[in-house]
Amino acid sequence: MISTVVEDTAPHSADIAIIGGSGLYQMEALTNKRNVKVSTPYGMPSDDIVLGDLDGVSVAFLTRHGQGHKLTPSEVPYRANIYALKNLGVRYIISVSAVGSLREQLKPLDMVVPDQMIDMTKHRATTFFGDGAVAHVSMADPLCPAVGKILQRAYDKATINEGNCHATATYICIEGPQFSTRAESHWYRQMQADIIGMTNMPEAKLAREASIAYATLALVTDFDCWHPTEEAVSADYAIQNLMKNAKNAQQVIKHAVTLLAVEQPKSIAHNALAQALVTPIDAMSDEVKTRLAALLP
Repeated sequence: MISTVVEDTAPHSADIAIIGGSGLYQMEALTNKRNVKVSTPYGMPSDDIVLGDLDGVSVAFLTRHGQGHKLTPSEVPYRANIYALKNLGVRYIISVSAVGSLREQLKPLDMVVPDQMIDMTKHRATTFFGDGAVAHVSMADPLCPAVGKILQRAYDKATINEGNCHATATYICIEGPQFSTRAESHWYRQMQADIIGMTNMPEAKLAREASIAYATLALVTDFDCWHPTEEAVSADYAIQNLMKNAKNAQQVIKHAVTLLAVEQPKSIAHNALAQALVTPIDAMSDEVKTRLAALLP
């Protein structure tokens, strides 16, 4: 069920969604904004979804932690967020996330478009399936290469005077909300992780189950706590750098949305569930088919 908080006769749909992380609670360039409340079988999303136009392209914007940043990484209703976006017709998601760097060459105020992930979370619901339906999606390439390349091209189009953009990085997702110990930070480096965050899992897994192409624009805020000479991460230090990079991120997103709208690239995600369903749809109960209605091919 979809209901709006304003009178609005426009269709509530968008091909492209932006999930804003810490420091990105709104898109300043968004016009014709209207808020929609979307209920799902997995509860309510983190906040109202804002539908609007970004340079003439219809987009959906959702703040991951809610307005006012009220949800810890483990409290984010990831299933509700992704299901709600799917229900609005979303086919591409740009996820914006603050990260720490585990590599000397990835510096604060840089941006990273990772291509691999390691999931170290422990307490989060990671799938829409179970309870009467089984699916095993491939996560060999957990982030959409096509959308990732568009983000890199969008960075090149943006006017950014500080920092650089890096690709082919591995993002390790920890449970949080505490930052790492020094021993953990060194261990993650030994695991070949390049950046560290707390929110992109199970978001990426759920997007893949929902057949949505998902990629991350990661904003480097700090060096975690492994670096021998740099300051260990703290919330206030990370947020200072994050706010500097948030405006730059909005430029990149704006260009990326235009490219996605024009090119509409095919993604490995778009047929992921059709190839992964083990339980035939006609063998599912009516309750299961209703619960998974937005996802089933």
